[in-house]
Amino acid sequence: MNRPPLEVADIIRAVGRSFIEKNRSWLTGLHRKVLSAIERCRTAALGGHKDQCSRCGYQAISYNSCRNRHCPKCQTNARDKWLAARQRELLAVPYVHVVFTLPHELAPLALYNKKLLYNLLFRTSAASLLEIAADSKHLGAEIGFLSVLHTWGSNWLHHPHVHCVIPAGGLSPDHQRWVRPRYPFFLPVKVLSRVFRGKFVAGLKHAFQKGDLCLPGALQPLAQPKTFHAFLRTLFRHDWVVYAKPPFGGPEHVLHYLARYTHRVAISNHRLVSFVEGKVTFRWKDYAHGNKKRLMTLTAEEFLRRFLLHVLPRGFVRIRFFGLLANRRRATLLPLCRRLIGDNSASLTPIQAATQVSSSSGSTCPLCGGPMTVIERFSAQQLAEFTRQVTIADTS
Repeated sequence: MNRPPLEVADIIRAVGRSFIEKNRSWLTGLHRKVLSAIERCRTAALGGHKDQCSRCGYQAISYNSCRNRHCPKCQTNARDKWLAARQRELLAVPYVHVVFTLPHELAPLALYNKKLLYNLLFRTSAASLLEIAADSKHLGAEIGFLSVLHTWGSNWLHHPHVHCVIPAGGLSPDHQRWVRPRYPFFLPVKVLSRVFRGKFVAGLKHAFQKGDLCLPGALQPLAQPKTFHAFLRTLFRHDWVVYAKPPFGGPEHVLHYLARYTHRVAISNHRLVSFVEGKVTFRWKDYAHGNKKRLMTLTAEEFLRRFLLHVLPRGFVRIRFFGLLANRRRATLLPLCRRLIGDNSASLTPIQAATQVSSSSGSTCPLCGGPMTVIERFSAQQLAEFTRQVTIADTS
């Protein structure tokens, strides 16, 4: 893919230092680390390596990536390696996509309690799916799925929600047969919504009683028990949004589908349109009006503020597995599921999958299209010296 004409890194290089100076009151060390990593990504500051085409011998120097999970340029390789590992876990059944969204009233609370509320969002959405699926009135089976956290909405503001991708069906309680869904949308979304709401509010109440919630600024009134419990009651005034899409196909479609959700960042470089006179314009989809594509213009400072809204806590796991796909259970239960489904297809081993991805996702030769391989590595100091020597040679 060609380098886009404008990148988030360009905006950080232009206004990042002044942005940090103006916003020291709320910026954390993690925020500054993310900005620095993106600014230095694929520049001489991180060192580099010499690549050589295995076909024609063409050589080129490439700069190293920062590998920060918030960097728009560093997700492709991470995504491909992750998808290769998932190849062997796919089942020969249709898959379903379900989305659990926190109501907008909780967005400010989540912003100041990211780790606690994001974990609660994962746990309660997963528990709701597992509980309703196990109910004989709905499916009567044990299911497995993965959940991916996104924290942005169409307008790029704070909007926490999880995407769950689920094989349509599950194991019977005695593990003797594969149970297929009886509903077109797998499980009833209204029931999921109410159970999810009840579990999340109960978890929030428990966190308040333990004193685990951070309630600064405009949230300070919630520190009073009466005010907090009155706030909880408002959360029951409307249904929470749980959205289920129809089954979208079997395992041959799943990896492509997952690639759209698993390793995304708040904004990609290819959505950026212009950076003129301190203002950034980018594309966005207006989901409220038929997914119409629109342009939004923000000051560079507001652009970076919104970007940093979506920085996750250090070490936070944003892709998680539950039920049959839980890390401690999948090795035993996935072969059983395949046998009961009647799936005799040979899935790739981890080594085979990783090999296929590494050979297809690496850089290619601009002359002949052959694969490029690393033949030498350079530190940042070595690259600086090399650049200095080239400059001297060009000016002499």
